[in-house]
Amino acid sequence: MSSRLNPYLNFNGNARQALEFYTSVFGGDLTLSTFADFGAAGTPDADRIMHGQLETDAGYPIMAADVTSEMEYHAPAGFSGSLSGDDDALRDYWEKLSAAGTTTMPLEKQAWGDEFGMCVDQFGVPWLVNISQPQA
Repeated sequence: MSSRLNPYLNFNGNARQALEFYTSVFGGDLTLSTFADFGAAGTPDADRIMHGQLETDAGYPIMAADVTSEMEYHAPAGFSGSLSGDDDALRDYWEKLSAAGTTTMPLEKQAWGDEFGMCVDQFGVPWLVNISQPQA
């Protein structure tokens, strides 16, 4: 297997909901493992996600986990998920990601000729979407 970059998101007890949401946005195959699955049954963290992975229909991965109850949670900061290309799927992704979140820049035509927008989804993850014009 060749190497690849895997975004890995941390959540505070709602990784399952976030990954199920991303599956509804991007499609694909989702696998989830709880802390109980790895020997922590009967603990406060038993139902939290130790590791989750979505392999989207487009072929890119999204990984996530919950912090344990003993760890300090830090909300996402200093990064954005960036989606770009000229396919129609991007508009659908934008609609789903921004629907229950906050739009920080509407998806609109920009000076460089593409449509571009920024939002923060309902789980606090920031996204950039750039829809380029199809090349002739």
